[in-house]
Amino acid sequence: MCRFLSYLGAPISMGALLYDPSDSIIHQSYAAREIEEPLNGDGFGVGWYHRDQSLEPAVFVSVTPAWNNRNLRSLAPKVRSGCIVAHVRAASVGGVSEANCHPFQYRDRLMMHNGGLDCFEQIKRDLCNRLSEEMYHWVQGQTDSEHFFALFLDHLRAAGPQPTPDEVADAFEAMIRDLKELMNRHAITEPAWLNMVYTDARIAVGLRYTTDGSAPLTMYCSEGMKYECTDRVCRMVRGRGKEEHAAMIVSEKLTDVPGDFTEVPPQHFAL
Repeated sequence: MCRFLSYLGAPISMGALLYDPSDSIIHQSYAAREIEEPLNGDGFGVGWYHRDQSLEPAVFVSVTPAWNNRNLRSLAPKVRSGCIVAHVRAASVGGVSEANCHPFQYRDRLMMHNGGLDCFEQIKRDLCNRLSEEMYHWVQGQTDSEHFFALFLDHLRAAGPQPTPDEVADAFEAMIRDLKELMNRHAITEPAWLNMVYTDARIAVGLRYTTDGSAPLTMYCSEGMKYECTDRVCRMVRGRGKEEHAAMIVSEKLTDVPGDFTEVPPQHFAL
């Protein structure tokens, strides 16, 4: 059901962030520890920002497994950014194609999903009918994830170009209400699994949720002055710097360093 990582803070090497932790996102692409199916080899995506050059992020996606992509291996160590996201995919709804790889981009915003709704095809037409013209045409792939985010973005529109974390959370809650209504209309009783992340390089918001209240997929957060990887040993540096601050939202703990990662409670946001 995929794995993801979101980092926001002091600039860090993408290569160190993606490859160096003991349970790195690259390791999770072939041997994830905290999910029943450990293989996430149906493509990957990374996104990062250089806001002094453009408010919109750079995005690189591929249908090859993350562990075996020489372009990513070459590119990542040369990129340094204060906002990086990464996703490794285990395809469920939607085939293996670049259009179905996360992160999904809308203007200066990036979004990723870990989870799904097995009966998505039953509500797809009704969901599309709720979308604005712009969001309907924004969807390029076949995944439930991208359609969910289109609905979310329509709700987020009222917040303007620089939403607050609370406004992002409100848009997620409105999306959930719509999904539950559609699921009830079509008598779908199995849950939707909605572990999601939104960022625009100013803020990052995570959601850990299931529509029936059952135990959701794993999600953790970490916060400190900065995340350091030295000689392939990674840790969150604690303290209160006046200018330095770092926060991460991840599907799995990247390391076993005590206190580095805190579980996001079920049915909660990470703001």
